[in-house]
Amino acid sequence: MIAIRPQTIAPPACCSLDISGSEQERLVAMFKALGNPIRFEIMKFLVTRPGCITGDIVEFLPIAQATVSQHLKVLREAGWINGVVEGPATCYWLNEENIIWFKSKVGEIF
Repeated sequence: MIAIRPQTIAPPACCSLDISGSEQERLVAMFKALGNPIRFEIMKFLVTRPGCITGDIVEFLPIAQATVSQHLKVLREAGWINGVVEGPATCYWLNEENIIWFKSKVGEIF
C-alpha cells in the first residue's frame, strides 16, 4: 500500500498586524480606555443617551461624581467621546469620527 501524503495548503491569513507608530498608539489607547468595566458602561449609556451631562451618568453608575469625571476624562483623551461645557454642566456624546476610525482599523487587523 502506498501512503499518499495530503497536500498542505496554507489557509488565507485571517489577520494582519500591519499597524505601527502613532496609529498603533492611538488604537492601543482606545482599547485600554474600553478595557475598564465602568468606562464600558459609560459608553453603553452614551449610545442610548447622547448629549447627557455628567450628573446623568453619576445617577446611572454606583460611583462618586469625581470618579465618573476621571473616567470621562480617560474616554475623552482616548478619543471615544466629546464634551462641551454648557453652563455649570458638561454635555457628552460619542465621537463618531473616531469610532469609525477604530472600527476600520480593527477590521483591517482582524
